[in-house]
Amino acid sequence: MIALEADHRGHAVIEDVIRDLKYGVGLNHMPSGRFGANAAWMVLNVIAHNLGRWVNRIGLGREARPMTTKTLRRRLLCVPGRITTSGGRKTLHLPKGWPWEEPFLTALVNLRRTRRPGTYLRT
Repeated sequence: MIALEADHRGHAVIEDVIRDLKYGVGLNHMPSGRFGANAAWMVLNVIAHNLGRWVNRIGLGREARPMTTKTLRRRLLCVPGRITTSGGRKTLHLPKGWPWEEPFLTALVNLRRTRRPGTYLRT
């Protein structure tokens, strides 16, 4: 019974990912009648989906509820702010009362803390 439940939950996760790819990223319509163009479209959409999952997992942390790509894009990536430059320094101005300011800033700080490949300390 336990193995069956685990298998069922695994299928549910896959179905959520497929739904997210279809309606959150754009795999419900292929742009071309050519296989190569559609294959490239699919690869780019899967990369975008994975980047969104990483932003959600790394930026918002493990305790954050997973959100779909469409929700992530609407709340955190389409920021209704403006960037100004003064003295060579760029500043992001977010609107007052924006409901997702705290998660956005948390994700920004956490993503800036991650190490990039090749920047590890050598001993």
